[in-house]
Amino acid sequence: MAKTLIAFFSRADENYFGGAMRYVKVGNTEIVVNLMKEMIDADTFKIEMANPYSPVYMTCIEEAKKDLRSQARPELKSYLESIDEYDTVILAYPNYWGTFPMAVATFLERYDFTGKTILPLCTNEGSGMGGSESGIKKLTPGATVVKGLPITGSSAASAGPSVEHWLKANRLL
Repeated sequence: MAKTLIAFFSRADENYFGGAMRYVKVGNTEIVVNLMKEMIDADTFKIEMANPYSPVYMTCIEEAKKDLRSQARPELKSYLESIDEYDTVILAYPNYWGTFPMAVATFLERYDFTGKTILPLCTNEGSGMGGSESGIKKLTPGATVVKGLPITGSSAASAGPSVEHWLKANRLL
């Protein structure tokens, strides 16, 4: 039987919302993942850094830029033993500097995605998917990476219809 994994990186704390900063307890990407979990039967794995970025937004984005420039692979808090049982992986993350956070790269490089289908979902405040889809393809040779779904982070809580349409289009609903 085909199994689906939702692997996601999400950041709470101080976040940017259409021109203003505000503190949130649950990150935008996790809000969208929670909507998905109500729609489909899937396991979830939260990609968490062993040493998280600063809770202060401006400091966080500078740390993320430094990691991107150096192509860092931050250590994760935990790892899945294997992804062998999954045929489909929904990979959800915020857009950091035009791509996914480097912790997502750490996750992708740890496993063999050959023969798996990856569905990228990227929360952002106007920059869409950026170059994340091509970046995922480079890190997951042998996988099929389908067209991703960009979600405006400040509208995450009302993204249900878009998520449902995307899941139906990809035969998960």
